[in-house]
Amino acid sequence: MKAKHMGVTLYRRDGSESDSWLTSIERSTSSTAQQRYRKRWLVYLRLHNNDLKARKSVKLSQQVEHSTKTPVCPVSLSHSHYSEVSRESECPLFKKLNTKIYQKGGPLVTPDYIYWKKLGVPVLVKEFGPIDYIDFSPVEPHYFAVTCSVRVQVYNPITKLVAKNLSRFRENAYGAVFRSDGRLICAGGEEANVKLFDVSTKSLLRLFKGHTAPVHRTLFMHNKPQICSFSDDKSIKIWDIATEQNVVSYGGHADYIRAGAVCPAAPDVVLSGAYDNIVKMYDTRAQQEVLFCDHGSPIESLLFLPSGGIFLSAGGTDIKIWDSIAGGKLLGNISQHHKTITCLRLASENKRLLSSSLDRHVKVYDITTFKAVHTLDFPNAILSLGVSKNDDTVVAGLVDGLVSICRREEATAEKKHKKKIPYQYASHSHLASIDTIVPKLKMDTETKYDRHLRKFEYSKALDSVLLTYVVNKNPQVTVSLMQELIRRRGLSKAFQGRDKKSLMHILRFFFKNITNYRFTRVLIDAANIFIDTYEENIMMLPPEVGKLFVDLSQLLQQELELCKELASLEGMMEMLLTSQIVTDERNANTSGHDLKPSEDAQKNLVVTLS
Repeated sequence: MKAKHMGVTLYRRDGSESDSWLTSIERSTSSTAQQRYRKRWLVYLRLHNNDLKARKSVKLSQQVEHSTKTPVCPVSLSHSHYSEVSRESECPLFKKLNTKIYQKGGPLVTPDYIYWKKLGVPVLVKEFGPIDYIDFSPVEPHYFAVTCSVRVQVYNPITKLVAKNLSRFRENAYGAVFRSDGRLICAGGEEANVKLFDVSTKSLLRLFKGHTAPVHRTLFMHNKPQICSFSDDKSIKIWDIATEQNVVSYGGHADYIRAGAVCPAAPDVVLSGAYDNIVKMYDTRAQQEVLFCDHGSPIESLLFLPSGGIFLSAGGTDIKIWDSIAGGKLLGNISQHHKTITCLRLASENKRLLSSSLDRHVKVYDITTFKAVHTLDFPNAILSLGVSKNDDTVVAGLVDGLVSICRREEATAEKKHKKKIPYQYASHSHLASIDTIVPKLKMDTETKYDRHLRKFEYSKALDSVLLTYVVNKNPQVTVSLMQELIRRRGLSKAFQGRDKKSLMHILRFFFKNITNYRFTRVLIDAANIFIDTYEENIMMLPPEVGKLFVDLSQLLQQELELCKELASLEGMMEMLLTSQIVTDERNANTSGHDLKPSEDAQKNLVVTLS
């Protein structure tokens, strides 16, 4: 039970109301004593209330002393209990500790994150040694060749099993790559030779001799029956496949050559990168060095972008971007790894760049900004990397001999089966009193220009779409209205009788948007109607309006010159594309090789004991 006196809530130990004490006092004493006791009771309540407001404690001894002077008022004995209850009720709640400010945030969900996260759980295949190189076949079903130890193994990306095994090596093999038609594979090795294999029959077709040190990288020349090899004897050699002869040789490096690239746009241009930190460019037509760049670290990988004018070099923890057309100008530097970068690849139709490193990470970059958009993690240091043509498979070769194969999971449409509910429990889903539910019709608000068009007020309709915020944010609204007025043959009437400010608004809109390919056709017709409207009074117009006419005329003249240049460029490109189509058709007709093993290839016999 409780009682309230002067805003203070009081409790008694036996649970009865505190007013009952006053009632017992009134019954057992005289009227004078009752007044005296009641005054003391009110004084005590005032003191208690003031004590709560000022947050000052009243000593319990004083309360006991006052209570002993009178035979009654035992309520004062529980004063400390009342103070604790009142203070607890007035104290504010405790503010909890905010632990969310240090909570670990989740990954930023971007389109690239969703795209690369669709790669399934990697399948690990154990090989016989460190994985030196991985290369995908350009044709379906995109088999990939793994170079390790004394063999080159061709894997099926779907079954993850070995489809072909090329083991014609006495010592370690290096850098096996497919030809553009996927029929041939060339590889180097510790034997200082370059070997050419037929993928279907696994037979050795050619054996190119001439290097004096191991050959770590080999490449097919684009649209040429030639092979380029990069060796530890600090030389680059180009071989003719038909005759097994060395066509041209280049030197100039001061250390082992471990990286190379062939320009896709110009097949005569070859890049080489060595452990002397230098990138050299050679032109087979000039048979000499045409460019060199200092990377600053031993070079592990080189890559041409599809345009052919820009190439990338990877060495140390940096990827450097070079412009070959500008004479080897450094365009940028990418530093996202903290250990040596080992391989560079292109993916997503040449829109993404992938770099692998000894720090166990593969970084994905946007090729337009060269900013990292995603990261793939692997269990050990990565020596080589391969990506299929359509990004279905990503393969990483690790330093401990494991091949990590990540295959994109195919999206399977799962049919959701609705749970059947017994009829007696599903009766609430149909209301017996309602046959059909008619949705509320939402009436669209009529715009100003539509209202003016409905009333045939063409001039006011044009004014409503020439406002600044409409012209800047939604120019298509203005162009659409002009097109509608042209269709109604009312645009000339809307242009008539305008002041200087309105005419300048219209001409500025023409000047700003007439070169936009979306609006060009409509605005040219509108500009012609505008000129016809003020043709007779052109000399009466203000000079500011005349200046805008001159500016518009100059802009159209520049646009006309640009159209002529683009037309001539289109003609030249059509000639180039036509010649390229003819070349591709000839290459397609001769894609099936009729090579037979040479004498040196037949003598190179290797017996494998298993």
